[in-house]
Amino acid sequence: MTAEDASAAGQIDAIISSVGGWRAETLAEIRRVIASADAGIVEQIKWRKPSKPEGVATWVSDGNICMADILKAAVRLTFPQGARLEDPTKLFNSRLDGKLIRAIDFFEDARIDADALSRLVQQAVVVNRKG
Repeated sequence: MTAEDASAAGQIDAIISSVGGWRAETLAEIRRVIASADAGIVEQIKWRKPSKPEGVATWVSDGNICMADILKAAVRLTFPQGARLEDPTKLFNSRLDGKLIRAIDFFEDARIDADALSRLVQQAVVVNRKG
């Protein structure tokens, strides 16, 4: 792990700590599933701006795989290439009208289907590698 990777991991830890509650637990579980889906996945922080100085937790392998946003009532996991992924279990429940992007909004008390999420992440890695 490079110093940059360690720094991103620490910053994602800080995002999880700062949000607290069910959203922190949800983000931590999503993160665990993503990290275990493929050994080549790297955590990064992207899109820092004055309104979001902590940036956005992003998982990358030959391009962006997915990124997590903390919303008031949900944790949103956005897949930039989501429309190119097979989703037989219908995890995608947000941003369904776009030509490429798809997202999953995880709400309080929602069960995370770790196997289905892992398969989506693995597909996203393959899509990125193919270009």
